[in-house]
This record gives sequence, structure tokens and C-alpha cells, in this order.
Amino acid sequence: MKKKNLNLNVVLVEPNGPLNVGSIARLCSNFNVNELRIISPKCDIFSLDAKKMALKGQRYIDNCKIFNSIEQAIFDCDLVLATCGRIDLSNDNECESPEDISKWISSFVEINNLGILFGREDRGLSNNELLFAHKIFKIKTSQNYTSLNLSHAVSIILYELNKSSTNNLEKDLKVFDLASSKQIYESLKEIEEMLMRTGYLLEHTANAKISKFKKFILKAKTSSYEINVLRGIVHQINWFLNNSKDQ
Repeated sequence: MKKKNLNLNVVLVEPNGPLNVGSIARLCSNFNVNELRIISPKCDIFSLDAKKMALKGQRYIDNCKIFNSIEQAIFDCDLVLATCGRIDLSNDNECESPEDISKWISSFVEINNLGILFGREDRGLSNNELLFAHKIFKIKTSQNYTSLNLSHAVSIILYELNKSSTNNLEKDLKVFDLASSKQIYESLKEIEEMLMRTGYLLEHTANAKISKFKKFILKAKTSSYEINVLRGIVHQINWFLNNSKDQ
């Protein structure tokens, strides 16, 4: 048995509780996380309360990176996962258990840079924000009360991913070659703009249809090369639209 490098980055979106931030920093230390990243914090993440909760994880607070958007925070990541506990989740966003995602990750030889998005304490991540993720975690809880404390959710996810980082040398492991979150997101944006211009998409239904298109891309296990071919096609269509005599 050997440990596999996941280069794991925990990404918090607009956290509003310094105690949660401190607890998560401690968890980052427990599970040897590469980096703590925070998007537009709504609390003082460097407060004494946060650092007291962090204990030996204080270095994650001291060295955390702060971003203004999800795009900036995860665009160096090859693989992006997200958590969702909402019951009003779009039908186009499929959720999987932490155990299943952990097993899927363990099938790869190595993942260079993995980011996990954790949403706001009060409302999680929006359907549009979930478009950044390759896969979405859903932690099974009682139907009477589905919401988990943010730091508790982080602990469950990190525990499951820690299990996936142990490779069995006798397993036939695959090389990770999926299109990155950045490539998929930028491609979907370009496709959305093109289809809006052609009249296929309407503004009020564009997000739902693009979510379905993303679902197709992920189900096809699209590689970096394949997504670049798709973008090339879109660029050519846009060139034609821009240079058509009818325009």
C-alpha cells in the first residue's frame, strides 16, 4: 500500500462563522490538506476565536488564500468536487455519496490538483455555482433535518477522500485525463453565448439547458483534448457569425 498525492485544496465560499473556519483549519491539518482557500469571507477569519479553534491548524489560517470568485479559486484545479445539502437541487445536477466519489477517485493513479467547494452555512452553493464541479457530494442525513454544520460536512468529506488516497499496487489504475473545471466552464460559457446569438437559447431558460449540456460532457468523460476540439468548433461558428454577410 502507498499514499497517492491528491494535492487537496479546501475552498470555502463566503463563510460567516469564524469558529467554523477555525475548525476547518484544524481538519486541514488532520488530513494533510495542501491549502485552505476562502472566497469573499463574511467574518474575520483571522480572529482570535478562529485561531483558538484551529489549534495546530493555525498555519492554514495564516497562509490561506483569499479570492473574490470561485473562478479565481479553482481554475488551477484539474478536478473540482462540490458539496450540496439543499433539497431544491436542480434535477440536472446529479449527486453521489462521499463513499462512491472516493472509490472513483481511487481508480486513478494520481490527481495533480483537487479542489473541494463548500458552500455558505445558510444556503450552500447555487445551481449555477455547482456547474464548476465535476461531481457533487450529497451526505445522507435524516429527512427530518438534512442540514449539516459546515465543519462537520468538511470532516466527513476529508475522511472519505483520505481513504481514496491509499493505492493498492495490484490495482489497474487509470491516468486522470478529464477536461479540467476551467476548460468545461469556459466552454459552456462560449457555447451559451453562441446559442443565445443564434436564438436557440433564451435568457430565462439558458441556465437549465446549459446544465443539461454539462451533464452530457461529464457523462461522456470528456478529455482535455476532446474539450479543446469542441471549443475549436465553437470558435469557428462564432467566426462565421461575426463575418457572415447577413450580419
